[in-house]
Amino acid sequence: MLAIFQFPFVQRALIAGMFLALLLAVLGVFVVLRRMSFLADGIAHASLAGVAFGLLVGIYPLAAALLVGVLFAVVIFILERKTSLSLDSIINLIFTTGLALGVVLLSFKSTYQPDLISFLFGNILAISADELKFMLVLGVGIGLFLILNYKSLVILVVNKEKAYLHGLRVNWLQLAFYVLTAVITILGIKILGVILVGALLVIPVSIAKLLARSFKGLVFISIIMSEIVFVLGISLSILLDLPTGAVIVLVGILVFILTAITSGQKQ
Repeated sequence: MLAIFQFPFVQRALIAGMFLALLLAVLGVFVVLRRMSFLADGIAHASLAGVAFGLLVGIYPLAAALLVGVLFAVVIFILERKTSLSLDSIINLIFTTGLALGVVLLSFKSTYQPDLISFLFGNILAISADELKFMLVLGVGIGLFLILNYKSLVILVVNKEKAYLHGLRVNWLQLAFYVLTAVITILGIKILGVILVGALLVIPVSIAKLLARSFKGLVFISIIMSEIVFVLGISLSILLDLPTGAVIVLVGILVFILTAITSGQKQ
């Protein structure tokens, strides 16, 4: 088993996965506490339009998906402010629009596309050196933003009215939060795919909520659980020759169930 991790493609998968798992865990805390878990799923599915467009015109699909994901995040923010629709309704509209547009665009591409399958279901073992560099650069930028704006985001999550009283630029902060969620979600597609990526935002935080006694504890435990779930998942998937994304999610669910049973708490 240890010999497998000597291969460069496995090493790239581990570096990318552990780095993204950390960012997904931290951002997942804010997403879950704001009860916006559906946002990540909505943007992930809507980004299929970007993937399809990239495949159709010969643009790198991940870059096209990022552009579309950020665009949809901005549209969600604008519609939330300018209309009386609930956030769930807006996300559902974006979700179905992007998904439908992606299906239509893909209908113009008759040949088999392995890239499409990897984006739908994830294929972290196929990450190239260039993709790893791309993810790390964007990830570092996201990490710096989270560090610099950590206190402001905490206030925004805990009490939006209090954020206004503290003189925070709430609208811009919320827009940045939506955009960052879109970016990290779409980067996470390489691990779990469009269908499962939202799980790595929610599962580690859900486990941590059963154990943590403070906000800092929630963030710390979420990170630890996210890394454990990822490493165990990718190791088992390689050992058993099973789909990596699906195994990671199932490992996370198993850890959640065991934690819920042993902690004696209710989610």
